[in-house]
Amino acid sequence: MSEDKPIPPETPAAEPVSKASEAPAAPAEAPAAPEPKPAPAVAAAPAAPAPAAPKPAAPAAPPKPAGPKATDASGKPLVAALAAAVPGSVLEAYEFVGETTVKVEPGKLVEACRHLKDAEGFTYLVDLTAVDWKERDPRFDVLLLLHSFSRGQERLRLKAAVGESCPSVTGVWLTANWMEREVFDMYGVRFDGHPDLRRILTWDGFQGYPLRKDFPVEGIDTGAAIYPERYPEGGGPGPKDPNRKVLS
Repeated sequence: MSEDKPIPPETPAAEPVSKASEAPAAPAEAPAAPEPKPAPAVAAAPAAPAPAAPKPAAPAAPPKPAGPKATDASGKPLVAALAAAVPGSVLEAYEFVGETTVKVEPGKLVEACRHLKDAEGFTYLVDLTAVDWKERDPRFDVLLLLHSFSRGQERLRLKAAVGESCPSVTGVWLTANWMEREVFDMYGVRFDGHPDLRRILTWDGFQGYPLRKDFPVEGIDTGAAIYPERYPEGGGPGPKDPNRKVLS
């Protein structure tokens, strides 16, 4: 016969937990609301620039220095000697920027030039030209620039106020020949006593004198040689001029 095993005491059943005693479950956390985006910054209107300070007044320009002035040269030994050697030849003499100018009576020009070359050593005629003073009477100045080697490279300028004619100095300086022809060609001043006075830069029969103040700036119709029958005589090369050419 088997022994009866002891029955273990009955384990008391766990008391049911009342729902009231249960801790309420924490509600689920609501998602955080998105932070509002900041409104775009509105560019502020640029502030009006402050008015510029007035510029200081510019300093007054210094006065321009006085230019050189002509001084009387009638007392210079050279001028006094010319006036004594050729009475009535010197009308006026002045010095300007180191150059002496003597205004000579046209009728005494050749005699004055002869004295200056033979007695004063002005053996070289550098230039002979003219200036047209359209509104003046006499209209032209004939200018001679003289040079002396024996006087330490000294220069002297002669000026003669003339109308349409002037005495020729080709008998004093041979080089005056072509110079006087050029003045005749460009200005129309005739040189009395010139051995061969004719045009040198334009042709014989050319109309007008190109360096006169009243010569047209745009030039003139000189008469094209290719149409000789259309132009009056003098408008171009003359019929006997070797430069005349007729094109067929």
